[in-house]
Amino acid sequence: MRYLPLNSHDRQAMLATVGAATIDDLFIDIPQEARLSGPIHDLPMHAPEMSVERHMKKLAGQNLVAGEVPFFMGAGAYRHHVPASVDHLIQRGEFLTAYTPYQPEIAQGTLQMLFEFQTQVARLLGVDVANASMYDGSTACWEAIGMARRITKRATALLSSGLHPHYVGVAKTMARFTGDALVHSAPTLTADTDIDALIAQIDKNTSCVVVQYPDILGRVGDLTALAQATQAAGALLIAVVTEPVALGALRSPGEMGADIVVGEGQSLGVGLQFGGPYVGLFGCKQKYVRQMPGRLCGETVDAEGKRGYVLTLSTREQHIRREKATSNICTNSGLCALAFSIHMTLLGEKGLRSLAEINHAMAVTAADRLAQVPGVSVLNDSFFNEFTLVLPKDARAIVRELADRQILGGVSLGRLYPEEAALSNGLIVAVTETASQEDIEAFAAALQEVLA
Repeated sequence: MRYLPLNSHDRQAMLATVGAATIDDLFIDIPQEARLSGPIHDLPMHAPEMSVERHMKKLAGQNLVAGEVPFFMGAGAYRHHVPASVDHLIQRGEFLTAYTPYQPEIAQGTLQMLFEFQTQVARLLGVDVANASMYDGSTACWEAIGMARRITKRATALLSSGLHPHYVGVAKTMARFTGDALVHSAPTLTADTDIDALIAQIDKNTSCVVVQYPDILGRVGDLTALAQATQAAGALLIAVVTEPVALGALRSPGEMGADIVVGEGQSLGVGLQFGGPYVGLFGCKQKYVRQMPGRLCGETVDAEGKRGYVLTLSTREQHIRREKATSNICTNSGLCALAFSIHMTLLGEKGLRSLAEINHAMAVTAADRLAQVPGVSVLNDSFFNEFTLVLPKDARAIVRELADRQILGGVSLGRLYPEEAALSNGLIVAVTETASQEDIEAFAAALQEVLA
């Protein structure tokens, strides 16, 4: 490690300062069996750059590329058409290299973009105010739970069984350090949401109820009664939206009374990108704005009376004392937020509604066609562009066999809930504007062949 400036004396001095005898003492929390005892098996120590490139290209050639085959995967990350102008504009140097706009006099472009992003998100989610983005939907969900604890002074959160399991996993990880109690169970293969069950569970210790809309199985429920019951008990309703395009057709959570609405903005402007980076959406009612994590851009006027933009609220650990911060998240997803905002601007309200109508129509067509396959049934009574199929056998094996036939046919519930045998035959299917009638027919034909 020639590039490290430390010598053995420096290292020993540092170890003595922290009370460790050897470097190995720093890893005492890691079980011995989990530590490497030597080089990684079958991984060469070094190779020429061209050799590595050839090897990696060969490995990449084994992938099934999303854009080259019929694609029906979703479950929180969706393939939509992103106009070429989005990528072109976000690569402008002024945006691509921008950092936190501490000096508004030289960051007016970035600040105005974030202000417009906030406006679009607030209108989309149906809330009074939105921040300038979070890391992604899952961390935004957790931040909302923490916000509810600060507001209500309670620490029990009810998580809907329809909340994405990855979001639940993030919340459970963070709750280990905050002491929040999370009440959650896996979903059941039924067309009904668990809204009534959630209402029955609310008590004086409940800080918030977290519900996904549409949920992990694609089901769409009316949140109005849940919002009323939650607020009557002094708790907050948190709604999670993983597919923002749905809000071009569905009533927004804010309109139904949700106190905090969070979500994943990947669908608009941001490609699948192997799982990230994505962009978290976060909005709430005006009265809770000072407890909202992240940062908020505002509009003002300068000394000459000209319109300008500034950071209005920055309650992040990066800006204020740690014990006073609403969040330890130290940045936002600025470039992805810009991509989201550009795509939204290109669509406009009419375009978003049209896109949503196309998505829903294609999904209805696919559901009707797939339901004709012997042994297959559609779980949902209602859905937007995503629904759940119930198959006669384990869906994980079916997904693999479909992939062998050049069809990316959805996400198996067995993969998301490996411990829940009752869900193993469920397959989540997402249908966006990128799917064609030919893709749907190919999917149905391949599924019938696999199940035969």
